[in-house]
Amino acid sequence: MTRSKFLGFGHYVPTKVVTNDDLAKLFDTSDEWIQQRTGIKERRFIEHSGIGASDLAVPAVKMACENAGVGVDSIDAIIFATLSPDFNFPGSGCFLGDKLGLPGVPALDVRNQCSGFLYSLQIADAWIRCGMYRRVAVVGGEVHSTGLDFTDAGRDVAVLFGDGAACALLGPTEDGEEPGVLDVEIHADGSGAKELWLEAPASAYMPRLTKEMIDERKIWPAMNGKQVFRWATKKMPEVMLSVLERNGLSMSDIDLLVPHQANKRINEFVCQKLEFPAEKVVHNIERYGNTTAASIPLGLSEAIQQGRVSSGDTVLMAAFGSGFTWGAALVRL
Repeated sequence: MTRSKFLGFGHYVPTKVVTNDDLAKLFDTSDEWIQQRTGIKERRFIEHSGIGASDLAVPAVKMACENAGVGVDSIDAIIFATLSPDFNFPGSGCFLGDKLGLPGVPALDVRNQCSGFLYSLQIADAWIRCGMYRRVAVVGGEVHSTGLDFTDAGRDVAVLFGDGAACALLGPTEDGEEPGVLDVEIHADGSGAKELWLEAPASAYMPRLTKEMIDERKIWPAMNGKQVFRWATKKMPEVMLSVLERNGLSMSDIDLLVPHQANKRINEFVCQKLEFPAEKVVHNIERYGNTTAASIPLGLSEAIQQGRVSSGDTVLMAAFGSGFTWGAALVRL
């Protein structure tokens, strides 16, 4: 039976490096405080105004195609996961398709935040399995830096995020081929929606934006850190074990774990809970911060580049984020 497989990976981050010490010049924080709570040392921000998520995605897609040995013009569908689209509408996938010179190629935006790549991967896998498309570019791209509050009031969230993009190019397996996407499991529970969200502007309000909303800080991301930690450290192990059990595998069969990079403490807690060796876990949050939908493909792209995984290895990916949404994917490279 035809399955989907990864053909190539690519990633791109802006050149502007912002350290914890740089942020300490803007509001009351310190390198020690940030590292202890998040594991982050630095992150990347766009260099100037006018750079959107789709701009960061262009070199990531080109790199993925180059690594796959195919031309960009072979892409026949785009799935773009992002919580920071270039504009409210249309979707960033449309802008990306135009910048890649792909007129007429369908483009779908997925707004599932930190779990966006896994949701997008499940869609791409289904499209390829049913024969609808043969080359699907699954992209995660974020520009967080233009939407953060760099004051004392916003510091708990502002220290977490960075800008970046990554792409996984997927295609069908050939007859008898072993590698491929084995399984993807995703979930959502909207009862936790307001624990991690951005309230305004909002179409639920009339008008969508008022001075009162600005004064009440509704235009900035808000997070209940304790609740997010509690949910993440419960749901991520659950879904990881679920997808493994369904495929007759255990954590000992995994060659590399690529978790979403939200907080290093969350990932370390999850790995301790599952008794999974630290040397088999991808951590790049110390260099990039939380790049949301880009974090998993960025981590896997770098791991392949560094030779940490090779053909035939089994990789487990997992995420938890706003929504609440969470999921896991099992892949053989």
